[in-house]
Amino acid sequence: MASPWVYAARRLALAVPLLLGMSVLVFGLMRLVPGDPAVVVLGYKATPEGVRALREAFHLDEPLPAQYVRWLAALVRGDFGVDFRQNEPIGRMILDRLPVTLELTLVATAGAALIGIPLGLLGGARRRGFADRATLAIGLVGVSIPDFWLGIMLMLGLSLGAGLLPSGGFVPIGESVVDNLQHLVLPALTLALSRAAVLGRLSRAAVLDVAQRGFVQFARAKGLAEPAVLFRHVLPNAAIPIVTVLGLQIGYMLGGAIVVEMIFTLPGVGRMTLDAVLERNYPVVQSTVLVIGAMFMLVNLATDILYGVIDPRVRHR
Repeated sequence: MASPWVYAARRLALAVPLLLGMSVLVFGLMRLVPGDPAVVVLGYKATPEGVRALREAFHLDEPLPAQYVRWLAALVRGDFGVDFRQNEPIGRMILDRLPVTLELTLVATAGAALIGIPLGLLGGARRRGFADRATLAIGLVGVSIPDFWLGIMLMLGLSLGAGLLPSGGFVPIGESVVDNLQHLVLPALTLALSRAAVLGRLSRAAVLDVAQRGFVQFARAKGLAEPAVLFRHVLPNAAIPIVTVLGLQIGYMLGGAIVVEMIFTLPGVGRMTLDAVLERNYPVVQSTVLVIGAMFMLVNLATDILYGVIDPRVRHR
């Protein structure tokens, strides 16, 4: 059996061609979007001369292969290009907004893990009991609710209705930790609940699978208390599928942040991406999608490396 470290090395080796393929895909898809970005940028002031000048300034008059090669060569040098609208370096814009998206994703991941894993453990440890049925019901409801609907309902109920939390906006953690967390609760909860449902169902299945194995039955036969059996024998061996799904859910949350940031007006990379799509702002969309894709790959790589830490078979070799 190959070591998880080998899988991690292979994943890292595949990162470059995967990113290259992603760049080709996003570049091509953006060119299929109807509308001329030069006309969108100039708006009612657009004239044939102005449109022509703007297209020349941003090299939009060149053939598509030449545009792609120019953009890719700039990326290799660390140059993400210039925003059509604000005429600012895209790299600096991403760095300014990336902390918001990362913080939202981290808080949502913590929430999903704190809700989903205990539910799954409780349901798996007490099969066919009330906790098990509750886990299945919560999981079914959670995976069926779309993020945009859940976000709007949470905003109407907890913010506009009860007045418990802000309905939108963002306060940097450096200005006020309390205000920062208050503004992140609703968006993070929106992202976390559906992922917690998936994580809870998977945790339950993993616990049920491990609980039927011989070494667990032997531990019970020795007279170990059920909590000791669960946390010393079942959980370490059920951790690998749980960590796998958690890593995938982090990637999905990075993508889901686009919708959530728009609903709660968070100034993150997701909202920046959606605004750029509506404005036909090619360089911004291409750069932000690549950054999100690279972060997804890094999360998967970290998950593969984590296997070597949590897998008992690897630790005891």
